[in-house]
Amino acid sequence: MDTRQLEYFLAVVDHGGFGRAAEALHLAQPSLSQAIAGLERELGVPLFHRVGRGVVISDAGTELVGPARQVLRDLRTARSAVDSVRGLLRGRVELATMPSPGVEPLGTLTRSFSREHPGVTVGAEAAFTPDEVVAQIRNGVCELGLIGAPEVPRPPGVQVHELESQEFFLVGAGDVEFPEGDPVSPSALAGARMIVSPPGSLMRRIVDDVLAAGVDLRIAAEVAHRTSVLPLVLQGVGLAVLPAGWVPLARRAGARIARIEHSAQLHIALVSRTAALTPTASAFLAVARGHRPADYLAQIASDSRCL
Repeated sequence: MDTRQLEYFLAVVDHGGFGRAAEALHLAQPSLSQAIAGLERELGVPLFHRVGRGVVISDAGTELVGPARQVLRDLRTARSAVDSVRGLLRGRVELATMPSPGVEPLGTLTRSFSREHPGVTVGAEAAFTPDEVVAQIRNGVCELGLIGAPEVPRPPGVQVHELESQEFFLVGAGDVEFPEGDPVSPSALAGARMIVSPPGSLMRRIVDDVLAAGVDLRIAAEVAHRTSVLPLVLQGVGLAVLPAGWVPLARRAGARIARIEHSAQLHIALVSRTAALTPTASAFLAVARGHRPADYLAQIASDSRCL
């Protein structure tokens, strides 16, 4: 077994088949199939079941995914360690992020990190729940992850580094009717059209609480991709409740904002694997540890003065 075989194996897993994996590897498909067959002979078990023209990973293959990722990551760690001795830090840091933390504080963290380490690429994988972030870390897809939750998350099997807590704001297009007040009371939302995420998110819970209080508002759109919420707001489809990290972006796009009268906060943390981190991930974690909770309203004022 060699690292080339493991890289090919993971490519088939990640791309869902031999054809797409071969394209991603810039390799002829027969060569890829031959390499996987050799790995299966060496291990004495099938790693994939051939079903029609496709493949399904076997139980043995599933067990190999985590160790294979760890081997390749350890190899990259060794290479990065040699570079760091020479005073260089280059390569890639891989993290998973939920949508709202993927706006802020990811933007601020990446800016600070890139200034200190311009030779390192930051790769951000998508995840929609804290469990998905943690799963990607445990499976070796990423070393770090950004989680946003109603309470400070404490998932087992990872280290948790608290970053900041964000209030929630009501956001609307600049040319649509907007409720009076700052903060906006639930009763002021009567008759409003709202853009929401599916049940389960904290943003949706706030809107559901307003509905439960007997306020007659309407759900104009329900979108699973939370990054679609602000564009729909700017199109005038309706109002939305968003964490503070979205506020500078919304204001720069011409949206109106006001605090919403609700006690909820989005608690954001960076989580990391418990095993030794690569030099690039360690450097990103060091930047995160120096992060100070942002005042996003002050950031808006600062941006305005620069215009």
